[in-house]
Amino acid sequence: MEKIKEVIVVEGKTDTAIIKKLFDADTIETHGLAINDEILDLIEQANQSRGVIVLTDPDYPGMQIRNKIMERVPSIKHAFVDKKDAIGEKKLGIAEAREEAIIEALENVVTFSKDIQTLSWEEFISLDIIGSKERRLKIYDLFHLGYGNAKTLFKRLNMAHISKQDILKKLGEK
Repeated sequence: MEKIKEVIVVEGKTDTAIIKKLFDADTIETHGLAINDEILDLIEQANQSRGVIVLTDPDYPGMQIRNKIMERVPSIKHAFVDKKDAIGEKKLGIAEAREEAIIEALENVVTFSKDIQTLSWEEFISLDIIGSKERRLKIYDLFHLGYGNAKTLFKRLNMAHISKQDILKKLGEK
């Protein structure tokens, strides 16, 4: 069983159970949107000592939790499971995700930084992402950046230091 050095932040105990089934790893549970200062302090401490990977559900509450953590600890790592891979019979989430999708997400962790803008808004528009949902989703998938609208994609591409040339290369258009 592969050991993961970083602590993985998940939403609940069923998420922890699936992570522990797949990896030798420690988790911190946010208890969903009930995340509080005590949990954020714990995440901050874990990040300083071992590093942290955030793996929340691919839904709006999961994004809110991720954003709260990023505000407090900007240097954390992110793993994203695609929405299509996390749909159960009655729920959407990490606990319902295909095991292969969770493994892939943790093998393709990204780190965001707000320091440098590698992609201008004009370059982003020239990539024809805004008018094409299919193209936007393809870029999210290629770079393992989760899911969101065009504005979120622009922000995440910059935070991950991905340039127009990087995108064209991955799309096979360069």
